[in-house]
Amino acid sequence: MPELPEVETIRKQLSASLPLKVVNSEMSEVISSLLKPQNRECTFEDETLTKIERKGKLMRMNFTHEKFLLCHLGMSGGWRTSKEKVTEKHTHLQFKCHDSNRETIYLAYVDPRRFGHLFFYKRPSSDAKWNELGIDITSDEFNADYIYSCLKRYPNRQIKPFLLDQRFFAGVGNYIANEICARAGIRPTRRNSKITKKETQQLLTGTQSILEDTLKTNGTTFSGGYADTTGEAGTGVANLVVFYQPTCRLCHKTTVKKIVLAQRGTYYCPLCQK
Repeated sequence: MPELPEVETIRKQLSASLPLKVVNSEMSEVISSLLKPQNRECTFEDETLTKIERKGKLMRMNFTHEKFLLCHLGMSGGWRTSKEKVTEKHTHLQFKCHDSNRETIYLAYVDPRRFGHLFFYKRPSSDAKWNELGIDITSDEFNADYIYSCLKRYPNRQIKPFLLDQRFFAGVGNYIANEICARAGIRPTRRNSKITKKETQQLLTGTQSILEDTLKTNGTTFSGGYADTTGEAGTGVANLVVFYQPTCRLCHKTTVKKIVLAQRGTYYCPLCQK
């Protein structure tokens, strides 16, 4: 599933072509299962895409006249850009655009497994959806004091499943949560109440570490998953220390243990994580 580094990679790549004026758009027959609300009243022809934002794993495309397209990529969603019409299988929405030089650029939403969602909104509804998410983990507000306050509000929750809660840690997905715990030296099963204030700094440092590694490699691609706007895979898997790793890449000697927490595969090193 695309997480913060993958969505940020797509946002930056799409933003490089802005502004873009939409000439026309095409929707596939299955778009109704992805489109929220389930109607086609919101059109973008002759509108200009001026800005693309990201909060957590949610991307927001800002068009003129207070129109917005919010996109959650789900498990396999992504955007492609091309000078030719995108003919890739499972293309569900496509914009034909003109850039500032009147050159044609196509923007296409591709989603083989159809777990993504597109939200066509005007300003009030767009802001309401945006504000459902908590603090983005790349923001200045995301600091050790903030993490500590969240942990103390929910002392009985286990740390790794808690990190997946987008109301508090916008942008964290399963592989990032595993890596944060590993780099912080904290077992994923630990209760929030048992994590010290000093360890919250380790959680912050672990978050910054995994984000730095994966952002510079254009995200992380697992088998049959995420691709950037050119269709290329991210190479961040080379930087993972426990997730899907047979041996811990911190101590380089301990077999990584896999368990299931909150129905999600969870990986940790019995030696490095306490």
